[in-house]
Amino acid sequence: MHFVIVSFDGLRPDLISPELTPNLCRLQSLGITLSKHRTIYPSETRSAFPSLVTGTTASSHGMVGNQYVDRSVTPPRFIDTSDAVLLRKLDVESGGRLMSVPTLGEILARAGRNLAVLATNTAGTTRFFHHKAEDFGHVRLSGHFREACTPEDVLAEAEALVCPLPPEPPDFQPDTAGQDWITSVFLDLIWPKYQPDVTILSYGEPDSTSHFHGTGSEVTRGIIAHCDRQFGRMLDWWEAEGRAGGVQIIAVSDHGHITGHTRASVIDSLREAGFRPGRAPAAYVDVVVVPGQVGALNLMEPTERHVARLVATITEQPWCGPVFTRARNEVDGIGPGSLGNHLVFGDHARAPDVSFSFRADDGVDPFGLGGGTFYDNDRRNGLGVHGGLHPKEISAVGIAAGTAFPAAGSISAVPSGICDFAPTVLHLLEIGRPYTMSGRVLHEVLWDPERANAAINHESLEAKLGRFRQVLRRVHVGDATYVESGAAES
Repeated sequence: MHFVIVSFDGLRPDLISPELTPNLCRLQSLGITLSKHRTIYPSETRSAFPSLVTGTTASSHGMVGNQYVDRSVTPPRFIDTSDAVLLRKLDVESGGRLMSVPTLGEILARAGRNLAVLATNTAGTTRFFHHKAEDFGHVRLSGHFREACTPEDVLAEAEALVCPLPPEPPDFQPDTAGQDWITSVFLDLIWPKYQPDVTILSYGEPDSTSHFHGTGSEVTRGIIAHCDRQFGRMLDWWEAEGRAGGVQIIAVSDHGHITGHTRASVIDSLREAGFRPGRAPAAYVDVVVVPGQVGALNLMEPTERHVARLVATITEQPWCGPVFTRARNEVDGIGPGSLGNHLVFGDHARAPDVSFSFRADDGVDPFGLGGGTFYDNDRRNGLGVHGGLHPKEISAVGIAAGTAFPAAGSISAVPSGICDFAPTVLHLLEIGRPYTMSGRVLHEVLWDPERANAAINHESLEAKLGRFRQVLRRVHVGDATYVESGAAES
């Protein structure tokens, strides 16, 4: 049995349609759609994809955001995980503990199996799919970045057979060449010659185009259709050859997008309240504001009193959504008005002292898509953002087809999440899963009725401070817990 996991970075499930994505719809007709599938919090790429390959949340694997402040060293340092070379350096420096738990590539290698990666995401994201590939001689190819590619002889084969590695396009230009390249390399080289036990093929779109053109724009819909056509080539191969060869095919996304409608400045708000904020640790900075759509605030002196003051300050702002700090008890955080960060699985040692989502709503954008939010970046309003707890950010694609998923054309209404794929793959390969995996085996889509009847329970948790009130909604399926949404109001 083999697996091909195909990812569409940032694709909202409600953008799948016969007109826009006929090939994803074809996969739905051949397999099972996970209709209540979700990503993790923060709903950022370089937190979510580590969850895909570790089968657990950021509280365990340690990738607490696209960027984070590393306070394990003196002085603290700012880490941008888009840098593949830096990630390799950090892994070596830490004795192989860049991620705090074993990854799918490591587990497969120890079992004598292999994982191949082909991706057009950032160099850092590509490395995260299998950050130790070079240690095991496994294939990891980027559609753009040589520094993320290994082994060199396989890259040379790919370039000779298909074409030279395409350059990364400008931010505002949809990436078509990269998607074409990784698809051709898989179909013409990686599968025919190497037949990996598990392959991750990750289209880095429509995420980038959504950020620069808007989630429902004509340009973004165009790149979604282009990625779907490339996926159609994969699906043609699978129907003609792969399925009969025991290949299971899984389509996923790492998060959705909502639309930024009102620009805010967290740094300006904190400065006006008497803090000395900055974007990186420095002698004159008392709180580091990590950039991104999910707020991460790191105090240089994270005492309970300073945390409480910081929470009180941000919860007075119109842009502030749900807020989390380290736990005081089973529900509350140490900052009055906050919830414990363990409730969103954000309590790793690298976690910020205060994390928050920007306040979101269910307003409809000019493209007819629901979900809007405050945001903090230098782009115009009307563009796609993600990272927070709006249901459209948390919602993700999940479709599976093959002999292991027998109910073709069906829909599963059982809640599931991005952490569930790795344990399910290992279960089907008859490889033991490590205790570190908090995700569950998706027995309900494996037609395993004796093990598919886990109880489903919903819960709402809230915290208040003055006029500020927030509500976090979660759902439990057996021992697994999924974050459904979070919202705040004044």
